[in-house]
Amino acid sequence: MNDQESDGSMSTAKLLFGLAMVALVAQPAIGQTRLGDKDRARVARAAPSEREEVRYCLIERKKGGKKGAIIGAAGGAGVGVIAGGNVGETLLGAGAGALAGHLIGKGGGKRCGDVLRRNP
Repeated sequence: MNDQESDGSMSTAKLLFGLAMVALVAQPAIGQTRLGDKDRARVARAAPSEREEVRYCLIERKKGGKKGAIIGAAGGAGVGVIAGGNVGETLLGAGAGALAGHLIGKGGGKRCGDVLRRNP
């Protein structure tokens, strides 16, 4: 086995190990989503018939942001490892991926977007 083959398999092993760790860490982070003071006040201000839906949408938006950040960080780091970047470049890719994933994950859906626009 030459050096290129061992480097490639090592990068793949690192990537798979990193993805496995992300999967283990992501579940508790996503499962413990709670509303902060501002979000609880927003639910209280909502129309009585929509309070439960506003609460649900706010929690789902938080979960989506967390999940998106974790997946984006793993994806960005994976690209850095596969592309052969050094540690700094890989961390930069992970940070950019986390930011993009967080913003995309918070998007929610059309229904929640409509509910939250009606109840600012």
